[in-house]
Amino acid sequence: MTQKVLVSACLLGHKVRYDNGDVPCLDQRFLNWHEAGRLVHICPEVVGGLQTPRPDAQRQGDRVVTGDGVDVTEPFEKGAQAALKLALEHKATIAILKQDSPSCGSLFIYDGSFTDAKIAGEGTTAELLRKNGIKVFGEDQLDEVERELAIVDGTSS
Repeated sequence: MTQKVLVSACLLGHKVRYDNGDVPCLDQRFLNWHEAGRLVHICPEVVGGLQTPRPDAQRQGDRVVTGDGVDVTEPFEKGAQAALKLALEHKATIAILKQDSPSCGSLFIYDGSFTDAKIAGEGTTAELLRKNGIKVFGEDQLDEVERELAIVDGTSS
């Protein structure tokens, strides 16, 4: 059975970002994994109940708030739980998520000041997946993903 990889839906070209946009990953390895049926996609924010488009949101500690100060932590947490459930259903041990996102960022997120400043940190979904043993990578870490898949597939040297 092919190892499944959980991915952010926006990386596959789905227009689910807060601004109704997408950020397709055009790396050939990613496209090959998609073509092979290896990728399982989700947008935690949409699954959690948020609309597209929606106000920009950022993490402030354990909370997620919009620029207007509206607390949207609950839908972010609900989406994170849905992502974890999907990963477990597909036995995905690896995730490729959109970097900098308040849900999906795995190395950096915006600092919560709405000034475009970034800090080291994780989004709500990335954090929950990692705490449950899933290796989380950003779309700019496909070399690492490729190595992990080779290990899982038993093709590493």
